[in-house]
Amino acid sequence: MSSPSTAKSGRVNLFGHRPFLLYLGARTLTEFASQIAVVALGWHVYALTGSAFDLGMIGLVQFLPMAALVFIAGHAADRYTRQHVVQVCQLIECVTATFLAWGTFSGWLTVHEIFAAVAVLGIAAAFESPAEAALLPNVAPEGMLQRATASATGAFQVAMISGPAFGGIAYAVSPALPFAVMASCWLLAAMCNGAIDVKGAESAKEPPTFEALFAGVKFVRQNRAILGTISLDLFAVLLGGATALLPIYARDILHTGPWGLGVLRAAPAAGALLMTFYLARHPISRRVGMRMFQAVIVFGAATVVFALSRSVVLSLIALGVAGAADTISVVIRISLVQLSTPDAMRGRVGAVNYLFINASNQLGEFESGMAAALLGAMPAAVVGGIGTIVVALLWMRLFPSLRDVERLE
Repeated sequence: MSSPSTAKSGRVNLFGHRPFLLYLGARTLTEFASQIAVVALGWHVYALTGSAFDLGMIGLVQFLPMAALVFIAGHAADRYTRQHVVQVCQLIECVTATFLAWGTFSGWLTVHEIFAAVAVLGIAAAFESPAEAALLPNVAPEGMLQRATASATGAFQVAMISGPAFGGIAYAVSPALPFAVMASCWLLAAMCNGAIDVKGAESAKEPPTFEALFAGVKFVRQNRAILGTISLDLFAVLLGGATALLPIYARDILHTGPWGLGVLRAAPAAGALLMTFYLARHPISRRVGMRMFQAVIVFGAATVVFALSRSVVLSLIALGVAGAADTISVVIRISLVQLSTPDAMRGRVGAVNYLFINASNQLGEFESGMAAALLGAMPAAVVGGIGTIVVALLWMRLFPSLRDVERLE
C-alpha cells in the first residue's frame, strides 16, 4: 500500500519506498539461495551416487509436495499475515540449508537425507511462493505495480545468472560452503520480511473448507481475462520450451561444446534482464492485452529463428529476444492477475498461477524431449515455436476480454 509520501505527487520514487525495498531485498536473497541450491544439490548428489536417476529424483522430490500442498498454501496466504508466512518459510529453508551444510562438512550426509531436505524445501516453497506473490501489491506504491513487478522480475533474472555461477565456485572451494551461503541468504531474507510494515486490508479469516481451499480455481474459471492469461502462459511455455534442447544444439548443431551451452543458457536471462530494466522505467501504458499477445508471438517467432539457426551469434540473439519477449508477457500477466483479483483472494489465485507455471515448466521440458526423440531436435523446436504463435492467435479469438484490456493501473 502507498505511504504518505507517495501521495504528494504523481511521480513516485519506487526505490525510495521502504516496504518495497525490503520486499525486493528479501526476494533477491531467496532467489539467489534457490539458484545456488540447483547447482550444489545436483553436484553433491551426483558426487555421492554417480546416478543420473538420482539427479532426476531431486526435481521430483521437490515438485510433488509443492503440487500436493499448493492450494492449502494459497489459503494460508489469504488467511494469515503474508509477510509472516513468507518469513516462516524462509526460516525453515535456513534451518534446512544449515542441516545440509553441517552434514556435508561433517561427512555423514547421505543421499536419502538430501532427498528429505529437498522435500522440506519443496514444502516451504509451496507456501512461500503464493504468499510472496500476493504480498507484492501491498508493498508497491499505488499506481506502480507494473514497475514493481518488472523490478522483482529483474531481481529473479539476476539470481538466475549469478546464483548457479556462485554455487559452482563455492562448491569448488568447499562442498559445505554453498549450503552455508544459502542458509545466510534465507536468514537475511526472513529478517527483511519481518521488517516490512504493511498497512493493508485484513486477511480473510475463512475456515479451511473444501470450498475455501479451491475458491481460487473457481475465481479463475469465472474471470475470463485471468483464465486467458494464465492458460496462454501455460501453453506458450509448454510448446515453446526449446531451452530444454540446448545441450543438443550446443553439441550437435552449433558445435560449440560446454562453454557454448553455458552462454546459450545465459542468453534468455540476459535478454529478460535488459527488458526488465526498460519496463521498470517505461511501463506499458496502453493496449496491454494486445501487447501481451504480441510478445507471445514474438517469443514463438524467436524460437523458430533459434531452431533453424546454425550460427552461434544468431542463436544468441534469438534466445535474447525470446527472453525479452517472455518478460513482457510475464510482467503484464502478473500485474493483470494481481490487479484483477481482490486482496482477500490473491493467495489462492496466486496458488493456481504457481501450479500452472510449474506444470508448464516441467511438462514443457518433457514435451520438448519427447518431440525431439520422435522428430529430431530442429523440427521439434520449429513445431514448438509455430505452435506458440498459433496458440496466441487462437487465444486472441477465444478471450476477447483479455485482448481488449487497455490499461493495468
